[in-house]
Amino acid sequence: MTNKSNSLDIRTFKKLRRLYIIALSAIALSVVISQFLIRKHLNNQQSDSTVINIAGRQRMLSQKLAKEVVLLSTANNVENRLSIRKKLESTLLLWETSHSSLQKGNINLGLPNENSTIVKGLFTKLNPIFKTIKDASVKIIQKIEESPNTSVENFTANIEKIKENESHFLDIMDQIVNQYDSEAEKKVSWLRVLELLLMTFTLLILLGELLFIFWPTARTVKNSISKLLEAEKKAKKMAFDADELSATKEKSIKELSALTRAMDETLLFARINSNGTIVQIGSKFSRLFKFNKFNANTNFSEFISVHENERLVLEDLIVRYKKTGWQGELKATTSNNIGVWLEMSMIPFNTNKNSSELLIIASDITKKKEAQLEIERLTKDNFEEKMNQQKIISSKIIENQEKEQNRIAKDVHDGIGQMLTGLKYNLESINLKDIEKATLKIELLKEQAANIIKGVRAATFNLTPPELTDHGIVPAISKLTQELSKLTGKNILMYNKTDFNQRLDSLVEINIYRITQEAINNAIKYAESTHIIVTITYTEKILSIVIDDNGKGFDITKVKSEKNGDGGMGLTFMRERIKYINGRLFINSVPNKNTRITLNVPL
Repeated sequence: MTNKSNSLDIRTFKKLRRLYIIALSAIALSVVISQFLIRKHLNNQQSDSTVINIAGRQRMLSQKLAKEVVLLSTANNVENRLSIRKKLESTLLLWETSHSSLQKGNINLGLPNENSTIVKGLFTKLNPIFKTIKDASVKIIQKIEESPNTSVENFTANIEKIKENESHFLDIMDQIVNQYDSEAEKKVSWLRVLELLLMTFTLLILLGELLFIFWPTARTVKNSISKLLEAEKKAKKMAFDADELSATKEKSIKELSALTRAMDETLLFARINSNGTIVQIGSKFSRLFKFNKFNANTNFSEFISVHENERLVLEDLIVRYKKTGWQGELKATTSNNIGVWLEMSMIPFNTNKNSSELLIIASDITKKKEAQLEIERLTKDNFEEKMNQQKIISSKIIENQEKEQNRIAKDVHDGIGQMLTGLKYNLESINLKDIEKATLKIELLKEQAANIIKGVRAATFNLTPPELTDHGIVPAISKLTQELSKLTGKNILMYNKTDFNQRLDSLVEINIYRITQEAINNAIKYAESTHIIVTITYTEKILSIVIDDNGKGFDITKVKSEKNGDGGMGLTFMRERIKYINGRLFINSVPNKNTRITLNVPL
């Protein structure tokens, strides 16, 4: 019987080992193949972004080349002309190198020689135009090298050639960049398809393993276990028939005695009557509560605590749950006045037909409970701190609103109000009998009326720009940059790179506008910047607005630690607004360098 069982076990486990090795090998092979194919495809795409960037740069270089040629023609002295010629040579060299590398490849620039047929055809159309511009530029440079004082008329024809061909170059270069971008997108789409195919292949492998390996293996194991259980039953029956009743009883008594000793030493264990008096107390329980002497009338509540209120709680639990049992946490106090938390279970059981007892099993959870109470205290303190911060933010918001209202009232009273008063007095002073003076005053009144209209427009623009409600966020930001540029004399520009023109929810638009307005005003007031650029781009899921300035920057960590400063609160309001519309705000700034603020808003 033993030899057969051993033989069965060996055969079963050898079969299981083979099947699991096959299954794991198949999964590993599919993973290796998937990684190989995906990495191979990614390696082919590494150079796509470089190609697109350099192709896009060619457009800029052609415009820079044309600009430097025009500057060359307007240079008023030899020194300026030689300086511009040097820049022109550098630009021409970079332009020519990039143009050649895009077609033939360049290891140093990371450009492969793998253009598609369409791109090659576009370069074929572009090369004559490129050559014309290049030759004209070279002739201009040569003439200036030969004679720096040569007249502009000597290379005017070459300048005209460059101007005439620049727009054609830009148009074809746009087509090339778009074609590069389209081909890169197709590669990404193919990678998605490849990943889907590989995932499907892996799932099919898993399904096959389930049907042909794991499921048959489970049945084999089940059969083996059934046979083992059957053998175990037969062995138990044989042992039962062989042992005498007295030996079995003795063994049971020994096991019960050993179990009692184990419970007595390892568990907080006790037995009590239904009226609460102690029948038996475990050694560990006695050591914990420093209580070694008790008699038949000692109450369990006196053993558990020296405090009357804790005793009353325990006695109430015994009365209420002596028939159904109870489980929960209980506060106790030892004889030397040390607090202890117990997780206790009361289990009712009958000793005979006329009496019942409660089995008490407990565990010491004092450290756990203290940690829990400490966590609750810290959570409460953290909540109160957040509420205090929110109160500060709310008070600052109300204060800023009040300042803004006072500013508007002051602008209306000191500006528009005084102009209206002057307009009224001038109207009243017109003497229609004196035509010449009346005509002059009417002209003056027209100018005053125009100034009043400008003042009203400026006040209403600062409140809520009409472009925001009528046309959307992009026209509103465009108007904001134009107006602030006029008022401050700084170069404030907006670029809508991806032609975003969608309308958003009104609350989203007003919050985006206010955050952008705050960022630009901070750059004007605190950064001492001279150039501010607002860039708008978007994808299918995210609208991104980036505000760059060339100011003096700041230490972000210091601003975060200042809760009451104007700059710190301005950033806090921006974060609160972006959080309200489920967006994200990124601030990158280094002292004595420029600052970039990025808004990402889900569409």
